[in-house]
Amino acid sequence: MARRILAVWFLRLAAERVTRQQGHLLASPQAVVQDVGNRQTLASLTTEAEACGLHTGQPLRDALAMCPNLRTHTANPAAERAFLTSLRRWAGKFTPWVAELPPDGLTLDITGCAHLFGGEAALSAQIAQECADMVLSLRHGLADTPGAAWALARFATAQIPAMRSGDAIDQEARATRARAGKRRHWERGGTAPQTTLGGAQTLGQIAAPGQTQAALAGLPLAALRLDVDTVAGLARLGIVRVDDLLGLPRAALARRFGRAVLWRLDQALGREPEPVAPARAPLHFGVRMTFAQPIGTPDDISAALSRLVDRLCTKLQAAARGARRLRVQIFRSDHTQQEFDLGLARASATPDSIAPLVLLKRPLVDPGFGIEVIRLEAYHTEPTQDGSHLGQIFATEQAIHTQLGAASAKSTTDPTSPALADLIGRLGARLGPEMVMRLHPADSHIPEKTAQFHMAAWSEPAPNWPTTHHDRPLLLFAPEPITPTTQKPTPQIAHPPAQFLWRRRNMAVVGTRGPERIAPEWWLDDPAWRSGPRDYWQVETVCGAKLWLFQAHGGTLSGGWFCHGSFA
Repeated sequence: MARRILAVWFLRLAAERVTRQQGHLLASPQAVVQDVGNRQTLASLTTEAEACGLHTGQPLRDALAMCPNLRTHTANPAAERAFLTSLRRWAGKFTPWVAELPPDGLTLDITGCAHLFGGEAALSAQIAQECADMVLSLRHGLADTPGAAWALARFATAQIPAMRSGDAIDQEARATRARAGKRRHWERGGTAPQTTLGGAQTLGQIAAPGQTQAALAGLPLAALRLDVDTVAGLARLGIVRVDDLLGLPRAALARRFGRAVLWRLDQALGREPEPVAPARAPLHFGVRMTFAQPIGTPDDISAALSRLVDRLCTKLQAAARGARRLRVQIFRSDHTQQEFDLGLARASATPDSIAPLVLLKRPLVDPGFGIEVIRLEAYHTEPTQDGSHLGQIFATEQAIHTQLGAASAKSTTDPTSPALADLIGRLGARLGPEMVMRLHPADSHIPEKTAQFHMAAWSEPAPNWPTTHHDRPLLLFAPEPITPTTQKPTPQIAHPPAQFLWRRRNMAVVGTRGPERIAPEWWLDDPAWRSGPRDYWQVETVCGAKLWLFQAHGGTLSGGWFCHGSFA
């Protein structure tokens, strides 16, 4: 059985979601506005707004100058994603294989399903009619591959540049002119074949089985889901349609524009596999609290968050899951929304670990005119333990952790202890998870390369650090030159100077230990090590400072004495 894919594109999804919330259609033009850089642009428009000459991507000020009665709404990506998910569930009545194409599309694998609705044309018409009843504008494309269906849904009515006609052949690239005699009659001014289905309006296009290449031939290159720069580069060569790519040498095309061009073309033509992965029912761990009267005081907000944490932990413990990423959503009475994301260093389902992190965000909550709903969701979870009495297991584990923390200082020094994980989670909530790092050993004898920085929330502690016979400073910084004021000559080894000037301070040496010879990595050209091998010394000064000095023996750059770190 031939594979058949239906792509549905809701071209005004964001704007029509807002009009649906209002309960009735307004005659005035409306638009959804989003922030792009330092300006506001139109992200989605109603048909009334498009009739006024407005278009997506247009600056808001220009749009208001053209249409003073334009009503604007702030973009809400979370609500739009949820609306698209609800449409995916609605489309499950036609086929069980439905995938979302954010931000405004669906892909349906209707192989073996179309006959249940009277055929492909009848199925497409039913989808269009039901969307019209839901006050949703759509275009759809039906083909043998997801790429071709996507292209037909979005570009079946796209305008082809005038230079593609036979009258403008002298404006095209030489490689394109060489094939001008092979063009079909409708490309030279004749009547194009009609494959559009539907009523009075153009709602979609259906490519017959096995006719994918013919359906894609006249579409612009953007229909292959190529990036803007690649499309512009091909257009400079006179290649603006899919048909123009079919006769070009594949090797030369890949060398100049990358493998992605051939990959997208092969996907659209069915030469490369592109499965339609239906969205499985996700593990949902979310709780919400709705208030009879809007709240706004800090105490009320803290109490509500604490209760939500308890309820969420109960759901997590029942499923043997631990929260790793949390989201707090605040719904205000003026129909605006505020969100906060939190991260934990380890998966946890205990209120003592989650509540402090959630309450850290309470000062950032802006109640506005009042909060009507607070929602807490654990959108990233991990398995924790299995068992029949999960609640008792978690309670026992929590009690053991508490006893260990009170009885021994190991709970704050052990890299695997829950106390350290909670500390990392709290620091990440304040500073951001990417700002809390931990060190892991690296295979190098160069002091700057002996350790790597890993995000503490998403990495495990290093099990074993390599042992060394040499001490390393607590603080390592970029080498800073020092100025010797006296030098004690020795016939064999040049010891550190007895006195030297460093950071505008005169330092007198009372004890030394060394040297330790470290050579640069000869297989790498490190600019910091072009001064040749180094002899490192541990130096103690009169003022109590313990420094790590080295003498560079010179290489591409001149040598000298430098300070590389401090032991205390």
